[in-house]
Amino acid sequence: MTIKEAQNAVDQWINSYGVRYFDVKTNMIVLTEEIGEMARVISRQYGEQSVKPGEELNLGDEMADVLWVLLCIANQTGIDLTTAFKNNIEKKTNRDNKRHLENKKLK
Repeated sequence: MTIKEAQNAVDQWINSYGVRYFDVKTNMIVLTEEIGEMARVISRQYGEQSVKPGEELNLGDEMADVLWVLLCIANQTGIDLTTAFKNNIEKKTNRDNKRHLENKKLK
């Protein structure tokens, strides 16, 4: 699935089952909440926190929740994430094409 296809799939789902998009501010808060849930899984699975009794960890599902809300926000604000991501890679390449290679901390 391409990014554009994912944006379209979310839009179709929202229009079929979700009634309408939450407003952008609400979705920003939901995105923050979902990132927190992803962080909780990482802290338990890869960090030093222990898993609570009965707690199930599913990092992939939490990442998908983050992506879902991000796609919602992109759709609501008219952002083509394919173009935005391509432009972002180009920006990083132009800005950082030697930065990390020359970083002694990474060697």
